[in-house]
Amino acid sequence: MVKFSQALTIAAALPFLVNSFAPNTSSSKTLTQHGINHGLVSSSKLITNQLSTTSLNSLTTTELPEKLYFPKEKEIPKVLGGLQIGLRKLTIVTGASSGLGLNAAATLAKTGRHFVVMAVRDVEKGKRVAKEQGFPDGSYTVMKLELANLQSVRDFVANLKAFKSARPVNNLICNAAVYKPTDPEPAWTDDGFEMSMGVNHLGHFLLVNLLLDDMKKAKSARVCIVGSITGNTNTVGGGLVYPQADLGDLKGLESGMRNPIAMADGKPFFGAKAYKDSKVCNMMTVSELHRRYHEQTGIVFSSMYPGCIAETALFREKRPWFRKAFPWFMKYVTGGYVGEQEAGERLAQVIDDVNCVKSNVYWSWNGGAKSVGRWSQDGKPRGAGGSGGEIFENEQSDAVKNPEVARRVWESSVAAVGLTDKELFKV
Repeated sequence: MVKFSQALTIAAALPFLVNSFAPNTSSSKTLTQHGINHGLVSSSKLITNQLSTTSLNSLTTTELPEKLYFPKEKEIPKVLGGLQIGLRKLTIVTGASSGLGLNAAATLAKTGRHFVVMAVRDVEKGKRVAKEQGFPDGSYTVMKLELANLQSVRDFVANLKAFKSARPVNNLICNAAVYKPTDPEPAWTDDGFEMSMGVNHLGHFLLVNLLLDDMKKAKSARVCIVGSITGNTNTVGGGLVYPQADLGDLKGLESGMRNPIAMADGKPFFGAKAYKDSKVCNMMTVSELHRRYHEQTGIVFSSMYPGCIAETALFREKRPWFRKAFPWFMKYVTGGYVGEQEAGERLAQVIDDVNCVKSNVYWSWNGGAKSVGRWSQDGKPRGAGGSGGEIFENEQSDAVKNPEVARRVWESSVAAVGLTDKELFKV
């Protein structure tokens, strides 16, 4: 049981959590708030309304991209990958150049059992961090994938098939994510989707569907789409921290989800909620993949929550005070904190552990964050999904498990990404 003094601390901190996810409504909108420093703006028109002509003239086209990906940027396909892969399993990790994805990729590469494809936006950065992280020579390759552009997803799949030749893909980890909680206005993908939903859900949705036909040829193939407690209202982070994930009547998603529609429920943009809604869609996608394809293909579909990686670059859009206070809060008050390396090991476990072969499971560790941590002798709360503990099958919220909504999300997503009859996987 949580001590009374700790409960008071948590109660006092709730306004901190609520306010930290409220959108910044200041009329002085900075470049970072709109994701420009990260190449996340689809139109220079948005900036023109906020900056002087002098300021605009001082910026380069790199800082103000009209698009995130152009067909001419398509990589020259790598070939003869089968010789490099050898007898190892071929494992793809999206968002593998930082944080959770990088640490998971490194863990898998170092086992000697996996040849890792680092699917990243910035290929040169991917190559650099792989060396810094100590990836064994010959254990990986880095390939271009811009999830904010559907053509880039298709180009990645084409290049991957050229690289691996007849070798099937054994494992796919959909990890990359965008989180823009303080933005008062939405940023858009190249295809006109709100950035969080476009990258976190729709880009990955297309990627998985384009690889299913190949993965069915592999023995004991696995797909893991990273979930989050923020998308589950039966947890502290998802149920008590405003705003809650809520897809509503799916008015936005079923209307195509393109600019100016920014939210799945069709309501006005709210950055923190857009991220949470995308995670609900991620977890529903896992359930639908399992329902539609597991029995016929043997592919294991799962999701997982790695714990709160409070120091990850995912929080780069948050205010400076939040980035300093949040890790401390998660370590010593809620007990949900986990470091990047341990989180990466957890994600790798879902793919590599012989005990993780059950499909349609939402994996968690150390209590799964359904309550605040229990006090322990070392002063660090335990049992809230943070560091330590054993892997277990967690329970998702009723909203995430709703089969009818999951079916509608699937069908709307198929239409949104333009999956053709030829591209759709058929058992």
